[in-house]
Amino acid sequence: MPRFPQRTSRGLRHAAATAAALTLTAASATACSGSGDDATTSVPHLNAQQEIGPAEGSLDLVVWAGYAEDGTNDKTADWVTPFEKASGCRVNAKIADTSDSMVALMKTGRYDGVSASGDASLRLVYGGDVVPVNTGLLTEYGDIAGYLKNQSYNSINGQMYGVPHGYGANLLMYRTDMFSQPPTSWNVVWDTNSQAAGHVAAYDSPIYIADAALYLRAHKPSLKIKDPYALNDKQFDAAVDLLKKQRPNINQYWHNYLDEVQSFKSGDNHAGTAWQVIANVAKSERAPVATTLPAEGATGWSDTWMLSSKAQHPNCMYRWMNWITKPQIQAQVAQYFGEAPANPKACRFTAKGFCADFHVGDDAFYQRLAFWRTPTADCGKPGKSGCVDYSRWTQAWTQIKG
Repeated sequence: MPRFPQRTSRGLRHAAATAAALTLTAASATACSGSGDDATTSVPHLNAQQEIGPAEGSLDLVVWAGYAEDGTNDKTADWVTPFEKASGCRVNAKIADTSDSMVALMKTGRYDGVSASGDASLRLVYGGDVVPVNTGLLTEYGDIAGYLKNQSYNSINGQMYGVPHGYGANLLMYRTDMFSQPPTSWNVVWDTNSQAAGHVAAYDSPIYIADAALYLRAHKPSLKIKDPYALNDKQFDAAVDLLKKQRPNINQYWHNYLDEVQSFKSGDNHAGTAWQVIANVAKSERAPVATTLPAEGATGWSDTWMLSSKAQHPNCMYRWMNWITKPQIQAQVAQYFGEAPANPKACRFTAKGFCADFHVGDDAFYQRLAFWRTPTADCGKPGKSGCVDYSRWTQAWTQIKG
């Protein structure tokens, strides 16, 4: 998944342009790495570190733009320099623009850690590219929101493979001048005769197939879909068919959220999947938009800091995970990037209303979300079988878009 920080200042434009410029390089890295799109169904046996030793002096990270700011893009955004001074670890951050490129970069073995989203994390786990983390060494772990721990996208059999960082919902955004009442269902983007027909926005990624599955879970109970990321052949085919029927009504498949902001501002988009930060930016630019969480619920994303199995600087990575989850630092990152902080104590340091906008600590809200997870043949449960893996999701997405 590609993502960019919330700021509409020169810093955001620079970060977005930098990440976009990496697309060809990242695509080449993916093709050359042989990483593939599927995760194998056996988890390599790797041990978690038992203590944090002396700092190695350096830290090489793969990050989303806006996650490791040192003041270069925006002088007011710098949590890297204080970390370097406190830890003795010099940070070298490589920006990735998609989850696929993150996986490819981690497979090179050149990086110590990554801010992986749920549609990449299991690929890294099953591929043996990351190791379990010792949560006893994570100083802020006890304060991380409980609904982000031991989830199917960041743990295996109760063993965490990282520390949660930030998260958000894939909400329904709509133009208020096109809808007299807030939509209560995702049918505005799925029904062929919707009033938004021809002006629908959809997220440009194979993981969007899960959005179709989530809708079918509510409206076609005969399919017996329980988990939108664990689909058998019949369920998967139904989701793909729904997406193909939706295709004529799509105005925009977006991956750079600045593009979606522009299309909602111009009126080309009337309704579609979006993040709260996109709505905030669009509103700041006078677009008449609002967001809602429809009755069917929604998909969502949760990022996890993960430690490479080939890390040359694991002690610095543990120091980084402890630093980046401190309340003050979480507040800085969350507000700069536009996401909910994993540590709710960050709300003591955020602007008024910020945490309410992102439903921080709202367990009931986030229980209605299905956070992104890499689809695997074992259905996300080691030892099981019968589910369609991510390689087929990728193939189907190419066919859907045409």
